[in-house]
Amino acid sequence: MTPRPRSSLWRLLIKIVVSTGLLWLLFSRIDLTRLWSYARQASPAWLLFALGLYFGMVLVSAWRWGGLLHAQHIAARYVALVQSFLVATFYNNFLPSNIGGDVIRIADTAAAAGSRTLAATVVLIDRGLGLLGLVLVAAIGASALARPLPGPIGATALWGGFGLGTAACAPAVLRPDFVALLLRPLRAVHAEWVDARLQRLTAALERFRARPAALVLCFIGAIGVQALLVGFYAAIAHSMNIHISLVQLAIIVPVSFIVQMLPVSINGLGVREATFGFYFTRLGLPLESALAVSFVSAALIMLFSTSGAVVQMTRRR
Repeated sequence: MTPRPRSSLWRLLIKIVVSTGLLWLLFSRIDLTRLWSYARQASPAWLLFALGLYFGMVLVSAWRWGGLLHAQHIAARYVALVQSFLVATFYNNFLPSNIGGDVIRIADTAAAAGSRTLAATVVLIDRGLGLLGLVLVAAIGASALARPLPGPIGATALWGGFGLGTAACAPAVLRPDFVALLLRPLRAVHAEWVDARLQRLTAALERFRARPAALVLCFIGAIGVQALLVGFYAAIAHSMNIHISLVQLAIIVPVSFIVQMLPVSINGLGVREATFGFYFTRLGLPLESALAVSFVSAALIMLFSTSGAVVQMTRRR
């Protein structure tokens, strides 16, 4: 076995250990009967409403992606982008990594873009604006609370993170040549290959600089996506008569997504539940209610994601 596969295997084993360990710790502290009672009383109507909100999130995500592609003069049908996003959602939820979906999105638009580098740049910008929107929603939620939500990440830290993120991303659009300059050391690997891709990257960033409205609309879409996700979790909590406010979830949900980005677990399993449990218990809610919201939401997302498998099979035919 070569060193690279061995390293990947070790990373996978570590993720399995972390996810399993956190779940074991959480389950050792709860009453399983109480956990099941929460799930059993969930209202089917509210769960269907939650699924509708999640589908709305996919529609908005595809729209903002399409706006970025249009700014690069890349022709892409909206229906095709929705289908690609559904397939990407399937891969994100059924692979032990959440970057598989990005590979699908890049592959689906590379031909129209005429370059994988350009397609990847658009997806990367989309991801970056999405992350900024996530942090902004959490910062607004933290500021809107009359009493700070207990936890290590407060309004000041969230606003600071949003400011630093914006400052880090701004040069990519305002000074594309500066980005290329930072990446020039990569020429030591293969000068001709790197130069060609830096040229495409710089050209793509120049086009975004010429069309700032596309970036603004994408960012607004990112905020809309996070609002729909907060509504998705709120509908699930409401279906089980768990009393937690939208404003509180506007902090908990984005923070849970940020924590899940750490490559230490299998698709956030265990880490997500621990984050929900941390906040719910400090709000005076049972740990079982936190796990019920987390597990039911994960089950609904995975159920919804199977639509991506259907789309993939249909596209192949």
